[in-house]
Amino acid sequence: AEAAALRERLRAVRHTVLVLSGKGGVGKSTFSALLAHGLAADQAKQVALLDIDICGPSIPKMMGLEGEQVHQSGSGWSPVYVEENLGVMSVGFLLSSPDDAVIWRGPKKNGLIKQFIRDVDWGEIDYLIVDTPPGTSDEHLSIVQYLGAAHIDGAVIITTPQEVSLQDVRKEINFCRKVKLPIIGVVENMSGFICPKCKNESQIFPPTTGGAEKMCQKLNVSLLGKVPLDPQIGKSCDKGQSFLSEAPESPATLSYRNIIQRIQEYCDQHHFQEEKII
Repeated sequence: AEAAALRERLRAVRHTVLVLSGKGGVGKSTFSALLAHGLAADQAKQVALLDIDICGPSIPKMMGLEGEQVHQSGSGWSPVYVEENLGVMSVGFLLSSPDDAVIWRGPKKNGLIKQFIRDVDWGEIDYLIVDTPPGTSDEHLSIVQYLGAAHIDGAVIITTPQEVSLQDVRKEINFCRKVKLPIIGVVENMSGFICPKCKNESQIFPPTTGGAEKMCQKLNVSLLGKVPLDPQIGKSCDKGQSFLSEAPESPATLSYRNIIQRIQEYCDQHHFQEEKII
């Protein structure tokens, strides 16, 4: 009955993309927010962004929704909307203050994730983007299990170039394969820094073992792209604005747009293959 309720709620979701990384601080939430903004730039598409980072919900701040509250209707919780075609749900909307700590054990976190999927009235949506915490534990198993009641297009895995990050990202790739979660590809964040004045490129995080590119070749995973550092990304996130709109000519924006296009193409192909099987 529970699986049927989840399936019923998710029937109106066309594509689901999880944003994962074994490592914290590599830019998962930033990528999730910009992926949602990029997809929602097409006014004909309905996009939903679900934040399941229960202990560190940064999506409300990044989307300019800090201080907003969740409202309940007869059909469930209503998402908080950035634009008419971009809705957001996060535990951050349930806290009395952004500084409140969520001190919960696993079962309570899992219960909230299930509630987010079962009780949020997203309506008909083209893309559901799920921002996850770092690691390969409770929240990840829960979201894969609950969304598995319908379907998941796949996961986008975020890393930075240095080996300390890649070490944990390899574990995440292994996790995806063990739970049979398709991998759309890997994004290398903070991949070099282009000086805005002299245009020279510096490696802030040197890829001592070949970076994401070498790792993807070894593990037979697609590299979706590399995003260079840009100080404006952090400023835009702090202001709750879309970096893609704030800095349309930045090399990072061009890289993000290429990556988003590749994710769209993957999802369309995945949906087409599913329809053929049906």
